[in-house]
Amino acid sequence: MKRLTYLTLLLLVAVAVRAQQAKYVFYFIGDGMGLNQVNTTEMYLAEQQGRIGIEPLCFASFPVAGMATSYSATNSITDSSAGGTALATGHKTYNGAIGVDVNKERLMSVAERAKRAGRKVGVTTSVSVDHATPASFYAHQPDRDMYYEIALQLPEADFDFYAGGGFLMPATTFDKKEAPSIYPVFEQAGYTLARGLDEYRTKADGAQKMILVQPEGAEATDLPYAIDRREGDLTLAQITESAIDFLTRDNRKGFFLMVEGGKIDWACHNNDPATVVSEVVDMDNAIRVAYEFYKKHPKETLIVVTADHETGGLGMGTRGYTLNLKALDCQKQSADLLSRAITDLRKAKGSQVKWEDVKALLAERMGFWDKLPLTWEQERLLRDEYEDSFVKNKVVFEETLYSKTEPLAAAAKQVMSRIAGLGWTTTSHSAEYVPVYAVGAGSKLFMGKMDNTDIPKRIAKAAGYKW
Repeated sequence: MKRLTYLTLLLLVAVAVRAQQAKYVFYFIGDGMGLNQVNTTEMYLAEQQGRIGIEPLCFASFPVAGMATSYSATNSITDSSAGGTALATGHKTYNGAIGVDVNKERLMSVAERAKRAGRKVGVTTSVSVDHATPASFYAHQPDRDMYYEIALQLPEADFDFYAGGGFLMPATTFDKKEAPSIYPVFEQAGYTLARGLDEYRTKADGAQKMILVQPEGAEATDLPYAIDRREGDLTLAQITESAIDFLTRDNRKGFFLMVEGGKIDWACHNNDPATVVSEVVDMDNAIRVAYEFYKKHPKETLIVVTADHETGGLGMGTRGYTLNLKALDCQKQSADLLSRAITDLRKAKGSQVKWEDVKALLAERMGFWDKLPLTWEQERLLRDEYEDSFVKNKVVFEETLYSKTEPLAAAAKQVMSRIAGLGWTTTSHSAEYVPVYAVGAGSKLFMGKMDNTDIPKRIAKAAGYKW
């Protein structure tokens, strides 16, 4: 009788432990999203409502919060590939590495461990599928710029769902040689390619494995900035919805899904504050999709949100005790599209572009003068750039990692930052701590200070993946 009671207790304990494990795991990575990117966004949303304080983002309201270090094995400031590899594999590595250690030996990612544990797996992003962060979960290459070679490893990982803007080098090797297109390779490996949401809906029922990218005719391999989005553009929230739909089909064992908000980083590299805020909100919208799923499966779902590093060295407060974040609402497009509009103006009118033409464009796209009064210094900065680039024809584009910006557009985003009271220390990455948020099964593991390499290990522990 005692033996039967003991066995019953063991069985109950085993069932209880299994019930506490995360059957469904969401791993959100805001590339470049430091704490100030989150705080700026929440304060901006409050100011939009006419009050001082914060309007909480969904993920920033999660019951568990912590912070993580971000340094790589070779420098106090990480790049996205080393940061992504740390978040994927639980190991530090050198800047530039994808899924390999400092000796260039393969590392197993938490996504690969989930697959071995019998879970369905999805890797998704708002940039290209072969970019540093998503690649760190399925590929193993010594250099992040080996886009073609990274893409070829996508079917090797045998994950169930991939999504993003597209692929950077679908037919060109790292050493710049022409090569067979990656798309037939994907098809031969059993993947169905869907270009856009409509194609996904048409093809999903008959697909065993899926790759979802932007609709046919999209001009880039990344999703447009949220601030520039047009009807029909694929969104990160739609990608998340599609991933959940696909990964839950005929699936009793659960899933692991990584979702990257990749263009927070791009906007921060460009020191473009309004675009940064819209990208953080956009990722929060994707997280809200996951949170709705969590509410239906609260005892079986874990959502973890973090970042690979901070970008831009964003500071809140540059002119005394004053912020004016609601001014960001006057900016109607990214600095990239403003730059394109200025180039178009130059092509259309040549040397006949007048200061009044430039003022009209900046008033329309940035709200300057019409909605946002400028100081003498701010207007002088814009006027000087106009004189140099349109009168003297000295056009020197500002170059950051992901964009080349007309000098006048570069000046405009500087003025917008100054009006809002925001400052930047760099157009690259910083060594700041990054935030960590969690809710659901095993979420208490993510409380307090941790290293970025701890995060995938704790996800594996919460989900019962063998480490």
